[in-house]
Amino acid sequence: MGTVRFLHTSDWQLGMTRHYLAGEAQARFTGDRVETIRRIGELAASTGAEFVVVAGDVFEHHNLGRQDVLRALEAMGSIQVPVYLLPGNHDPLGPGTLWESPDFVGRRQHNVILLDDVGPWPVREGVEIVAAPWRTKHPDSDPVAPALQGLPADGTVRIVVGHGMLAELQPDRAALETVHRGPLDAALAAGTVHYVALGDRHIQWPADGEPGHDHGAIHYSGAHETTGFREPDRGRVLEVVLADDLPTVTSHEVGRWLHHIVQADLDGAADIDALEARLAALEPKERIILKTRFAGTLSVSDASRLDALLDAQREVFAALDSWERHTDLAVVPDEAEFSALAAGGYVLESAHELAATAQAGGPDADTARDALKLLYRFTGGEAR
Repeated sequence: MGTVRFLHTSDWQLGMTRHYLAGEAQARFTGDRVETIRRIGELAASTGAEFVVVAGDVFEHHNLGRQDVLRALEAMGSIQVPVYLLPGNHDPLGPGTLWESPDFVGRRQHNVILLDDVGPWPVREGVEIVAAPWRTKHPDSDPVAPALQGLPADGTVRIVVGHGMLAELQPDRAALETVHRGPLDAALAAGTVHYVALGDRHIQWPADGEPGHDHGAIHYSGAHETTGFREPDRGRVLEVVLADDLPTVTSHEVGRWLHHIVQADLDGAADIDALEARLAALEPKERIILKTRFAGTLSVSDASRLDALLDAQREVFAALDSWERHTDLAVVPDEAEFSALAAGGYVLESAHELAATAQAGGPDADTARDALKLLYRFTGGEAR
């Protein structure tokens, strides 16, 4: 077997939007998903990759605006090697799809190849891609297995490019579109194929450090840019070298965006200091999407300080939201804060009532906590 080096990527989902991003953050998120294609091209050049395979879900859906399509094609065209695109569940083949639009057909450059037929595609002498494109969003059987049929063990190096979830990773046991490992393992053992490039899972698999991550023959590359909070890292691309009996697979970070969950127990000023330091260390903030999970008990003044900290950080991070169903943060005035309510009388009585409601944890608890913080500020307290 001669050496074959290529890049495996998937799930670009170009044109994706996120409901928690607004204004310029959403525009940057959408634009960077295209710009990262250029970074993949730079990686192809620096590693000497012969081609790039995109294992499904190139586009978010078929109703993208013209600008999204044309900018994506410009970025793909900037790559100096062939780029093979596989339709997946987000962008299956079919009449009236983006793949048949005048913009895609007319502006696609010569290095961009649409894998629109099942089976072998020649790359160069002795090297083929075995394509398994989706023709519907809801196939009723394994979408990859048919592409393996009838392949000879004739010394040709073959890379399967497919899309769908392996049975061992499929959360929906009743899913008809599950990819079954048996036919893949059989083809690898018979020497009719040599690597399986899969998409659909947005997290690299096997992950770095797991068995098979560097020499296994079946891989998910993960998305090139993060798409959700289940993805712990920035987007990655796999560099694959086929030279001996087993592939050599190297993971490269190419993405710029990060979904990140900040979990913390907050029980006083020192904990808020530590949280502030953690947030300060995260960079680049304009490309980090945060979700918080807090637990603990804070005084009113500390809770007010936390609110002020988070309000300021929302201005610099791409997004910052609380994960409400995983948040258990109580606000309880301490004795000094009750004493600080110098107005006394009904104000002090109201503070005690609000504190009791906040601690009870019922449907009015959040409102009571917010009211306590406002009352503390209006009667002379400070958010330090």
